[in-house]
Amino acid sequence: MIPIEKKIDILRIMYLIREFEIASRNIFKAHLAKGEFLGALHNCDGQEAVAASIGAILRKDDYVFTTFRGHGHSIAKGAEPKKMMAELLGKKTGYSKGRGGSMHMFDPSIGLMGGNGVVGGGLTLAVGAALSAQYRCSDQVSVCFFGDGAAAIGAFHEAINLASLWKLPVIFLCENNLWAATTPIKFGCPIENISERAKGYNCVGKSIDGNDVYTVYETFLSAVDRGRNGNGPSLIECKTYRHHPHCMVIPEHRPKDEKQMWLQRDPIPKFEKVLQNENILSNHQQEKIRNEIKKIIAEAIKFAEDSPLPTVDTLYDYIWA
Repeated sequence: MIPIEKKIDILRIMYLIREFEIASRNIFKAHLAKGEFLGALHNCDGQEAVAASIGAILRKDDYVFTTFRGHGHSIAKGAEPKKMMAELLGKKTGYSKGRGGSMHMFDPSIGLMGGNGVVGGGLTLAVGAALSAQYRCSDQVSVCFFGDGAAAIGAFHEAINLASLWKLPVIFLCENNLWAATTPIKFGCPIENISERAKGYNCVGKSIDGNDVYTVYETFLSAVDRGRNGNGPSLIECKTYRHHPHCMVIPEHRPKDEKQMWLQRDPIPKFEKVLQNENILSNHQQEKIRNEIKKIIAEAIKFAEDSPLPTVDTLYDYIWA
């Protein structure tokens, strides 16, 4: 069972992720209208239940390797919205000093090991972090988020093979939102559940409803316990759906009826209803939390807009040859 306070915390993080994504999208659109392109923006509206539930379980020193669609993962791991927003605008107060943008939030002090513009780029890196944890007997776990498209690359098989062979504390978390950019999952995967691939590596695998907070939480908690206790990796497939196109510069291409069906399964109102039925969340409390989140986002935007851009004399800083 999830403690009551933690349930409210999960809902708060879901709100924060949603509001951050709405704000980031509006900012990018405003800049595009002025002829200013801020880089690729991959929003995760609709997938909040996965990040928020997992973030509620992980310790600060656990590792998270995210993806190009990683704002939610970063927020759930404890990243500050103001530094994230500053990074989106290329400001030197951002997490990557304005050099990474949307896809490259990075803060090792909270175990956030960064996003990756390469599909599946974090898979083998997460295995390396897990090997380090095992070597140091630290009982940390390493979590790698990746999409359904990344489950088809060679690094996926290499990573899960080695992790299982050495019983490393890795959790491979596939957010299957049914579309790899513009390619539907049925054109990239010959099996119904990606988690079935765990069988080939003597690894625990499970496919679940990624829009159900309780299911994600309980499944992930078991995987974390397995990893901390030296029983090897897990492959969890969370079936979910992004509410918006792949990125800001690609038009919507998914079937309208499919999208409408998933919009009706939005994880936020779904979880709100659960908490209301359990008499945990009142309308007043819900409104109060939402107002707090809107204030956080407004402050983040102001911080980002007021922050300076990197100067030319720092062009070669943070570069190692």
